[in-house]
Amino acid sequence: MAVAFVGGAAPGAAFGEGFAVLHDTVKDVVSKARMFKPILKRLESTLDRLAPTVNEITQLSEQLDLPKVETENLIENMEKGEKLVRKCLKIRWWNYCFKIYYSHKLEALDKEIVRQRVLCAVRDPPDFTVGLDMPMKELKTLLLKEEVQLLLLTAPGGCGKTTLVQMLCQDDEIRGMFEDNILFVNVSKTPNVKVIVQNLLNYKDMQPNFQIQSDEDAINQLSQLLNHLTPNPILLILDDVWLGSESLPERFKFDLPNYKILVTSRTAFPRLKFTYHLKPLDDVDAMTLFHRSASLHDENSYIPAEEDAKKIVRGCGGFPLVIKVIGGSLRRQHEVVWHSRLMKWSDGQFYFSSDTELLAHLQKSQEFSDDNVIIKECFMDLGSFPEDQRIPAAALIDMWAELYKLDEDGIHAIANLRELNIRNLASLVMARKDASEVKSYYNEDFVTQHDILRELAMHQSSQESIGQRSRLIINIRGNNLPKWWTEQKQQLINAHLLSISTDELFSSSWCNIQGSKVEVLVLNFHTKNYTLPEFVEKMDKLKVLIINNYGFFHSKISNFQLLGSLPNLKRIRLEKVSISSLCKTPVPLKSLKKISLFMCNICKAFENCTIQVSDAFPNLTEINIDYCNDLEELPIGLCDIVHLKKISITNCHKLFALPEESGKLVNLEVLRLRSCTDLSKLPDSIRSLHKLSILDISDYLSIMKLPKHIGELCNLKELNMKGCLRLRTQFPESIIDLEQLKLVVCDEERARLWEPYKEFLTKLKVEVGEKVINLNWLPK
Repeated sequence: MAVAFVGGAAPGAAFGEGFAVLHDTVKDVVSKARMFKPILKRLESTLDRLAPTVNEITQLSEQLDLPKVETENLIENMEKGEKLVRKCLKIRWWNYCFKIYYSHKLEALDKEIVRQRVLCAVRDPPDFTVGLDMPMKELKTLLLKEEVQLLLLTAPGGCGKTTLVQMLCQDDEIRGMFEDNILFVNVSKTPNVKVIVQNLLNYKDMQPNFQIQSDEDAINQLSQLLNHLTPNPILLILDDVWLGSESLPERFKFDLPNYKILVTSRTAFPRLKFTYHLKPLDDVDAMTLFHRSASLHDENSYIPAEEDAKKIVRGCGGFPLVIKVIGGSLRRQHEVVWHSRLMKWSDGQFYFSSDTELLAHLQKSQEFSDDNVIIKECFMDLGSFPEDQRIPAAALIDMWAELYKLDEDGIHAIANLRELNIRNLASLVMARKDASEVKSYYNEDFVTQHDILRELAMHQSSQESIGQRSRLIINIRGNNLPKWWTEQKQQLINAHLLSISTDELFSSSWCNIQGSKVEVLVLNFHTKNYTLPEFVEKMDKLKVLIINNYGFFHSKISNFQLLGSLPNLKRIRLEKVSISSLCKTPVPLKSLKKISLFMCNICKAFENCTIQVSDAFPNLTEINIDYCNDLEELPIGLCDIVHLKKISITNCHKLFALPEESGKLVNLEVLRLRSCTDLSKLPDSIRSLHKLSILDISDYLSIMKLPKHIGELCNLKELNMKGCLRLRTQFPESIIDLEQLKLVVCDEERARLWEPYKEFLTKLKVEVGEKVINLNWLPK
């Protein structure tokens, strides 16, 4: 696996570079130092598993703000490891003493790296917090009392419970006591014991040899995990436990020394003996947060009268989330806007506790101008995805391109997400980009949203009757279908966007929905087997289908042939599903323009077809394949789809070859092969891609030379080759024929290789890419 590189002094950047060097060294030495081969292979496997974690540190380095000592320790271990592995090459086969000595050293290195995997995953609180220092001290004092094993931290939504817990985890005394045994679990509204325990086992590298079949199995596995960690102190944090799930923390209780459970919830469960109530902010802290959220320190901002500001803050009830949202909505607004809001908002109460009132207060910030109606619609669309899940920016781009006729490259969609981010209505997390990619590559970006804001979005979407809503969001628990759905044999809806979420217990047959106006369908589920609803077949106007499996294991999808009846389907996005075939429908999907496959098992998906791939998707122009670990070769059938303009294959680490038939893709404009670490070369036939304007082979670790005839890519304008560490030889002579080449992104060593060609390529700018530290891809 590859680590994204960035230069500069971003926290953790040197760690990412050190890890990449160690990883590359191990891969190089493992085949040469034969007497250390078993332990080196094991170390290589450990590094492969750690790579995603390092990747996440890399992207979030600026946000994570890792402590200096912690970062220095990580860097030091990487550097020592690289030197140790290289020394193994110098040990002769007959030197038995040195073999034992270095074997022990390698074993210790492997264990230390495994330990760091947990350490690196610890999340930090936001950079700016207010009013939580005293609650943190009080919470810690209560937690550390000997008689307290199970402690509840409670407050209404939006008060900062999770932020307080994150601060607690960074406290020196807490870290010193529990060290690596701080286990954080987001429980949310529909807890799944099996998934929770499976994630904890994965977190501590203790995967069982069998799939967890029941909650009882899960509890037994958790018991074994905790017993393995004792006698060292253990802190298990169960964040966001909802009413109805109050028995869950008690199921996780075990009679173990120094084992404590900290629960956060909006509900003060009476059955839990020890409770800490987090109060809203007082007047002073509330004003401090409001000043920051509304940017009142900015010289360009309108500064309201102190009494007016106090009036607004009083209406926020001391809730940090409400203050940030309302403050963000007034940031840098004209004086007239401030006075308009003050006239509309009545005085609020200092304290309120019900979520209904909180939603009412949050709605005060939802005053969008006529020019910003789409922003409001986009905000409400975020409720189409389950709580506590990352929402891929690419999925939103697909939705909004069809619903609101935004550009297909996503520029306007990202601009809308930035606006929501500014208003504190969602959090947009963007992978750091090279200048060349800002316009078109968002596959690694995602959005998160606080539960309260999601409820607000859903609340605003449900003001009309079921049949008249333009956006219908259905959440099903177990087999409890909504009453309105079962009352009629055929339920007529007028929604343009339909979202249906089911949990792992859902097994009921679908009722019938007449959704003749549905343009976007989002299906969220947690089961290993999922059947597309029969009513999909009648959705003649469906343009976008998004299928998300949020379970721990891949899911098999059946009824895929129903899609053959959809004449307007343009975009399909599948996440964490197993696909035996995408082309078993006898009717070609003539309107399909784009397919996106994320973390899927695709195996022979493009080969086990009843018709030729090119006949099944005659007008396909874009395909994205991300984190599909079983992809070893690009299917030859794809090369017959001559209309393809964009191919993006990223983080597919088993991909080792592109077929020579790739040269048939004469209309290809963008080819991205990011972080495909086993891909060692580009096919010679790439010379035929005369329309190719962007080629991205960043973190292409195995490539050692560019194709001899690369100069025939006569329209190539941008080349990203950052992280191609083995590309050290001089480029082929034909490189001087790339007359349209304007931008090359690479590291310093590769930049020097381009120097002799600048005399001939007068338009060329060589940009040394910054090394980015990125941990974002990990599931929560």
